[in-house]
Amino acid sequence: MEYKNKPKVTMLKKTIIAFVAFAGLMSAQAATDATNWRASVDQLMNKGEFTQASQLMRKLPSKVRKANAVTIDSLNQIMGRIRKDFTLLPEDGVKQIREKMPDATDEQIDNWKKVKAIEVMNIDGKELWFRKAVRNLWLLGEEFAEVNQADNTEGSEKLRKYVVRAMRTVPDANGVRDWHHVNVTFTLDVDADAIPAGETLRVWMPIPYENLRQKNIKLESSNRPVTWSEGSKHHTVYMEAVAEKGKPTHFEYTFSYDVGERHIAQQDLLAMVEPYKNTPEYVKYTSSEYPHIVITDAMRELAEQIVGTPEENPVLAASHIYHWIASRFPWAGAREYSTIKNIPEYVLENKHGDCGQVGLLYITLCRAAGIPARWESGYMLHPGEVNFHDWGETYFEGVGWVPTDASFGRTTEHSEQMRDYYATGMDIYRMASNEGVGDKLSPEKKYIRSETVDCQMGEVEWKNGNLYYDKWNSSFKLNSIEPVK
Repeated sequence: MEYKNKPKVTMLKKTIIAFVAFAGLMSAQAATDATNWRASVDQLMNKGEFTQASQLMRKLPSKVRKANAVTIDSLNQIMGRIRKDFTLLPEDGVKQIREKMPDATDEQIDNWKKVKAIEVMNIDGKELWFRKAVRNLWLLGEEFAEVNQADNTEGSEKLRKYVVRAMRTVPDANGVRDWHHVNVTFTLDVDADAIPAGETLRVWMPIPYENLRQKNIKLESSNRPVTWSEGSKHHTVYMEAVAEKGKPTHFEYTFSYDVGERHIAQQDLLAMVEPYKNTPEYVKYTSSEYPHIVITDAMRELAEQIVGTPEENPVLAASHIYHWIASRFPWAGAREYSTIKNIPEYVLENKHGDCGQVGLLYITLCRAAGIPARWESGYMLHPGEVNFHDWGETYFEGVGWVPTDASFGRTTEHSEQMRDYYATGMDIYRMASNEGVGDKLSPEKKYIRSETVDCQMGEVEWKNGNLYYDKWNSSFKLNSIEPVK
């Protein structure tokens, strides 16, 4: 099974300031006289006047441009990414809709835009639709809910049968069972002449990390010298290569690891859970983590509404949040994460989200309710669907960290049994490479990352800037997954 990576995508919000601060890309040498230009650029970008914003930055004095080179590169990258996502002309979008729904009226289409089932942006005075807008419409339009509800793949049925079987096996001392050995090959190919010949490409690619459910991680082979990440939440291998004229640059490595299944039934958790202790770890994972995990008064109020008052048991409180999200936010093709101000707020505002988006909403609401929660992501290796995927973990005193997959809780995609399972469990079909959001890579990357939340598809840069997804592609190939003997 092989999956060709495609960029994750999300929504531009009203400001770019928070994103740039989050990414840590503001130049320390920024001159005080640069303040006015930043405010002007932000205003232009907020209005969708991208051409004017770029022109303003090009006309800055050379001293200011040099002092703010990384920031300017980041702002231009953001605008470029948005342009790549919004390429569908309204007339072409309408045509695509009416090919499947000939009787769709202008009023219906306008309403779909109003409720954000069709995502639209005005760039340089022109209305443009998100490139996946029509496909997403069939997922998000209330008129099509019956069709979406009926969708059930062969892969989902295989996964359901696995869940039933796995829960009958006996766990080890750590509550993990059904250990399997996984062998994977990851490749990344940079386009020919993406950078000048003779210049060095710097590449980061995901690797599993040791945790309760993963062990015996081994690099089996690589086509170039490899450096392993150190001290980062985003676990990667690092390679370099000198670009050759007219030739793509190939990076490849094979690794293996053992992965186990872990599930703790809710009734068992209720019997095991203890009152939280005010430890540094508890404080850390019930606090804000900008820009995407932000505990506002509004989030606290929403968490209280979902959980109910009073609800002192964190197991039940987390379950309420999990099922509340599952019943309200359908999946849709996502836009680029790096252009969004706050992902959970985006989900609430737009009433949909992909796996990472609803995962961040779950984590934020749990923290707002005083329940420690954190991010985990990497790949899912499910039968018939190898893909990158995001989920999380919830901490219960007396138990420890318990896996939670808010995306697999969606009522339209999985059976009730599976929804309950993924509230407090994780199958073997996973590779976790990220144990948090927004961390620095190792060795540190200089320019804005293509993916700022975690690292699944890889990252590429050279001395003059980041290389975005349109300059390279990566591939994740599952070679084998076999029971550990």
